[in-house]
Amino acid sequence: MERRAWLFRYRRLGRARAMGLGPLTEVSLAEARDAASECRRLLRQGIDPIEQRRNQKVAQQLASGRRFRDVVDLYIAAHESSWRNEKHRAQWRSTLETYAIPKFGNRAVASIDTGDVTSALEPIWTKLPETAGRLRGRIEAVLDFAKARGWRDGENPARWRGHLSNLLANVSRVARIKHHPALPYVDVGSFMSALRKQSGVSAKALDFAILTAARTGEVIGARWSEVDLKQKLWTVPADRMKSGKEHRVPLSGAALEILREMSGVRPGSRQPADFVFPGRKNGLSNMSLTAVLKRMKRDEITVHGFRSTFRDWAAEQTAYPREVAEAALAHTLSDRVEAAYRRGDLLAKRAQLMSDWARYCAQPRQRGNVVPIRQGRR
Repeated sequence: MERRAWLFRYRRLGRARAMGLGPLTEVSLAEARDAASECRRLLRQGIDPIEQRRNQKVAQQLASGRRFRDVVDLYIAAHESSWRNEKHRAQWRSTLETYAIPKFGNRAVASIDTGDVTSALEPIWTKLPETAGRLRGRIEAVLDFAKARGWRDGENPARWRGHLSNLLANVSRVARIKHHPALPYVDVGSFMSALRKQSGVSAKALDFAILTAARTGEVIGARWSEVDLKQKLWTVPADRMKSGKEHRVPLSGAALEILREMSGVRPGSRQPADFVFPGRKNGLSNMSLTAVLKRMKRDEITVHGFRSTFRDWAAEQTAYPREVAEAALAHTLSDRVEAAYRRGDLLAKRAQLMSDWARYCAQPRQRGNVVPIRQGRR
């Protein structure tokens, strides 16, 4: 049933406007007439009744004292249970604490305007476009949250379409696709030989990451409860995967040997014993594997780049189908139809692929070391 309400219609600066005076069921005719008379009085004084009411509401919201930094805390508390992992939670907060809160964190959330938002975005918009894009989206989310709670009113000053898009360059055009510097696959054998002369848990973790083509976060967070040595399988739970889906990793003989060595490492008394690659307090830090590369004076490459090294090798030096290599990297299928019909994870074929990769990694630099077609199609 349509809800009927009293309206005060007027024109201001040549524009027709209508201001709600309340529903018929709650506001009497006499009350509506009094409200309309007040509106006419404001118009005679050159004041827009709608703007006047909006300003009064903002004043009330300002009086509530909800600071932007406080609303950030409330937003994160309300939403963090739906976020996949601790790293995402930390990044969500740190982005705002680094760039937004120093600018307007102590301001009432009702008073945040476009100038405030751009003051946080402009210094990094072209220098750090990806970070700036995430920052804008997070400010927008916090301000939408505040509006839904009744702590602010009006349009969101952090919205992109039709607003900031007119003030800032398109972040997708500003950003340049940056590939992680990767080691050419023909050099991986000599690199692995040098890596295996390094001592320490971090060096073992890097070796394991290369052999499994896994991401840094997946490796440093690996638990013994995820490993089945008999089945030669490492199962990474969904909450630690970028895709949000469980990923089974077949373990080559070389990867298993690393795990056997790590099983003899006893962590300190203050940390959980379940980490495969224990650090000083818990697992290794994100920079632990990068530190190994620096120690080896290989700053020109990155840990993540070894996934590209593996992918290039699989494409150029083997006959394994593309989908097998992509499954080994835990890449999500872009084709939704194909993804809907794909039920398995090609584990048996990936096991053979990873064994071939481990053998290749153990060889000195070679060119043209192609895996036979009959072997790649098992």
